[in-house]
Amino acid sequence: MQNSVKHPEVLLIIAPWNLPVSFLESLPTINPGIRVITCKCGMQDTKMPREISQETWKSVTILLTWNYLPGKEQVPNLRYVQLHTAGCNHIADTSLFEDSDVSFCTANGVHPLHLKQTKTRRILSVYECGVLKYGCTGRQCTCLANALGMDVHAFTLHERPTPESKRDHSYVEAGMDDPNGDIPSRWYHGCDQLNEFLAGLDLLVITLPLTSLTRDMIAREQFQTLGKWNDFVSNVGRDPIVNTDDLAGALNNGTIGGAAVDVMDPEPLRAGHLLWKAKNAIITPHVGGTRLTTVSEF
Repeated sequence: MQNSVKHPEVLLIIAPWNLPVSFLESLPTINPGIRVITCKCGMQDTKMPREISQETWKSVTILLTWNYLPGKEQVPNLRYVQLHTAGCNHIADTSLFEDSDVSFCTANGVHPLHLKQTKTRRILSVYECGVLKYGCTGRQCTCLANALGMDVHAFTLHERPTPESKRDHSYVEAGMDDPNGDIPSRWYHGCDQLNEFLAGLDLLVITLPLTSLTRDMIAREQFQTLGKWNDFVSNVGRDPIVNTDDLAGALNNGTIGGAAVDVMDPEPLRAGHLLWKAKNAIITPHVGGTRLTTVSEF
């Protein structure tokens, strides 16, 4: 972004962790004259932080945020929002997102390296892997599955019949991608082919965003289609994509062999929910894409 010392950028960072001093000290070398304001929040906080004054909001030109997004009337000088998250469904219905000239960017591509490492322990004993949404996260998981000798099947919303349509131009760390879509042995697309895609899999990796089409996309019928005692489901996409009650039922009655979920519905998962005591369930609190270097990689 263009900047001058006479009219410096004002960067407000709202994050659920303490920011590394080295990261904060590096910002003025990138953007001379920048003013940096930090505010620590809770992982699930959605209300406006009280410690940020209205005058501060009016001065902000760049916002790095987790869950909270101000109303557009609060931030007349805001021009750019960087989200910590890979998805944007949680802010899609806000006035700032829907009805303003502010540019938005997600962190899609930053998280997959650690997500791949998180999954390594989960996939060593399976052979046929299905990746539900073949974007940057799915492709990086595919590289790991391929290195372990697994046969990978890809699922996309729309058909990808040509080499050009199978290419991906998302941000990715060097050497960690399948940019041309060469690895999957089979491609599936559209809701009509979902159950065909699921049949025969040993591992289902879900990296979908949340939309009206993907809500409850994986529920009782899909678990029955998977239907093998050693099937494993891993969800690192968005929580309501998988029906949590149906997942707990499929685990407890042996329809599938196990599950690892970094997201769940509701989130945080309420005390006493069936999933806490479900058989062979691994639950992590939406931290699968987080590592010590994540902040510096934005």
